[in-house]
Amino acid sequence: MAAEAACAAGAEVDLYDAMASVGRKFLLAGKGGLNLTHGEAILPFLARYGAERVHLEAALRAFDNEAIRAWARGLGVETFIGSSERVFPVGLKAAPLLRRWLQRLRHAGVRFHTRHRWLGWDDPHDLRFATPCGERRVRHGRVVLALGGASWPTLGSDGRWAEALAARGIPITPLRAANCGFECAWSAHLRERWAGAAVKNVVAAYVDLDGRTRRQRGEFIVTAQGVEGSLVYALSRSLRERLERDGTTVLTLDLAPDHEAAGLVRALAAPRGKHSLAHVLERRAGLTGVKASLLREVASAEDLADSARLAALIKALPLIFRGTRPVDEAISTAGGIGFKALDENYMLRALPGVFCAGEMLDWEAPTGGYLLSACLATGRVAGAAAAQWKNL
Repeated sequence: MAAEAACAAGAEVDLYDAMASVGRKFLLAGKGGLNLTHGEAILPFLARYGAERVHLEAALRAFDNEAIRAWARGLGVETFIGSSERVFPVGLKAAPLLRRWLQRLRHAGVRFHTRHRWLGWDDPHDLRFATPCGERRVRHGRVVLALGGASWPTLGSDGRWAEALAARGIPITPLRAANCGFECAWSAHLRERWAGAAVKNVVAAYVDLDGRTRRQRGEFIVTAQGVEGSLVYALSRSLRERLERDGTTVLTLDLAPDHEAAGLVRALAAPRGKHSLAHVLERRAGLTGVKASLLREVASAEDLADSARLAALIKALPLIFRGTRPVDEAISTAGGIGFKALDENYMLRALPGVFCAGEMLDWEAPTGGYLLSACLATGRVAGAAAAQWKNL
């Protein structure tokens, strides 16, 4: 997007990519249908970016979700809004959109250089690239860095750029996992029996750093190491922040959100007769399979024998997280170049003529199209500003 914006502003553009072909992370996003953006109104849309909204709002308003849909339409790809308000291309594939986009860029004069891994600078201004033919040095008056986070090293996003920028005095917040899984100390039984199982229709509650309790309904996946999935990703920032501050954090699950607590107590207290606890949990609380196993994972023998305590656990089952999964398993990363190091056009104040865009900046957002939206929007601003920068 930076290349497109710079080219449209009249600049001659060279695009360097570490991989053998460009847009590999874009293609990976297409495996889930290519969630381009989200269809909600602009104010709740902007709120998804949290405290970093102030640094992204102008770019996101200038290239909002409707503008992204119009951009895709201009490439001959129509989009639709799904039931969750996520926006996808018709056909749910990334390849046709990327193919037409690259063709348009080539026709506009953008020159592509693949297998060029950026290594930093050779004093004073030459860019250094590792290539199959050895190191190459190139001088460009204006540069846009769009090097991603650290969560997809196999696709080039390995975060190694941080060393080169830190060497130039650029302040960088360490890259950490975002939209990630969390680790739980499961028993061998739960790990072996239920790893990969989906836990559906639960309400998760957590306490944020300000002491406020937040709740969200959804589903997640039990893994051999802990939990992951859409509900967990949506809460991952707050959970990670509590982990960073306290060393552990707790996610509380309502396993039966459609049952009132008082009614659940009465149902569980009714005589069982010859029925097993498993039968009672299924018939009176709707708990089977992985939900029932999660309950048994936490409940003591005394809890299982007391209807009030059992009902309380069903309505508020605590899962203790002791860490995030590694960065290279995460969907995205938090951290990166702090906005204080950038001007309003994402140019590095300490390195005039060097602009930055995308996930290498210090912001984060949940899945749902918000990540790609901000990458496109910041790339558009940085590319246009680089083309118009005159202080050569």
